[in-house]
Amino acid sequence: MFTGLVELLCPVIAINELDASKSGGSGFSITIGVAGGILNDCNIGDSIAVNGACLTVTEFDKEQDGGYFKVGAAPETLQKTNLGKLNIGDKVNCERAMAAHTRFGGHFVQGHVDTTATLLSIVPTGNALTLTLRLDNAPGRLPSPSSLSPYLIPKGYVTLDGASLTLIDVSSASGGPLNAQKRKVSEEQAAQDMKSFTASSQREVVEFTVMLIAHTQEIIGLPLKKPGDTVNIELDMVGKYVHRAVLGSMSDGSETSQASEPAQAHQVDAGRVQDGAQQDALERMIERVVRRVLAEDSER
Repeated sequence: MFTGLVELLCPVIAINELDASKSGGSGFSITIGVAGGILNDCNIGDSIAVNGACLTVTEFDKEQDGGYFKVGAAPETLQKTNLGKLNIGDKVNCERAMAAHTRFGGHFVQGHVDTTATLLSIVPTGNALTLTLRLDNAPGRLPSPSSLSPYLIPKGYVTLDGASLTLIDVSSASGGPLNAQKRKVSEEQAAQDMKSFTASSQREVVEFTVMLIAHTQEIIGLPLKKPGDTVNIELDMVGKYVHRAVLGSMSDGSETSQASEPAQAHQVDAGRVQDGAQQDALERMIERVVRRVLAEDSER
C-alpha cells in the first residue's frame, strides 16, 4: 500500500530486456540509481512504486551509483504501463510501501496501474501547471475509457505516475473532449477535435485535468514530460469498491452479468447496456431508501 506522495525522483541507469542474472530472473529488469535516500531500511523483496507500479526489489546497494535498486517487470506490467517505454537517463517517481507509523497525507494507492493516458498539454496557470490528459483507448490491451470514467470525478483522487493528485475537470459521463477553455486550446482546435469523433467513438474519449503546485513540480517527473508522452493511471480504489457494492446490492443475476469489471474492455453496445443496468440499479436503491424512510415515519 502506498500514499501517492513521491519520495524521490530517480534516474534509470540500466535496462535489461532479458536479464539472465540471479536478480534478473531471465526477465525484463530496470535498475534505478541515486536512490540512497529510500534504501536505508531496504530489504530484498520489499515493494517500491516506480512511476506508480508496485514492483519488487531484487537487488540493491546503498552506496554504489548513489544507491541503486533493481526491479523486474512482468509482461503484464509492460503491457499496461509506461515502464516498457523508459530509456536510460529517464527519471521515475519512487515511493516505498507505507510504514505503520506514516502520516497519511495522500490517498489509498495500491500500485496497481489501471490504464495509461496521453498527455495533451501542460499550461502554466500562475505559478502552477495545468495538465490535460486523455485515457488511452487500446482495445485488447487496456480497458475501455468508458468503463473507467465512473471513477473519475471532479475534486476526486487520481494517481498519475504514482503521484496522488486532485482532479479538476473531467469529460461528461457520455464522453467527449473537454471544451476549449478547460483544455486551454483554441476554439478552432477544439471544434476540429470534436469533428474527428463519431457519436459512438466519442464515448471512448475521456479527458481530465489536474494542477501541479510549485512544490509538486520540484519533486515529481510529470513536469518533465511533453505532450504525447504516456502517463500511468491508477483510479481511486475506494470509488471502485463503492461502485461495485452499489451494483451488487441492487442487481439480480441477469443484471450482474451485464455489469462488467472495470478492467474489462467493452464494445459500445455493451457499454450502453451496462449504463442502463447501473441506472436501473441506482433508481431501485433510491426507491428502497425512500420506502424505508416513509415506513419509519409512519411507525413514529
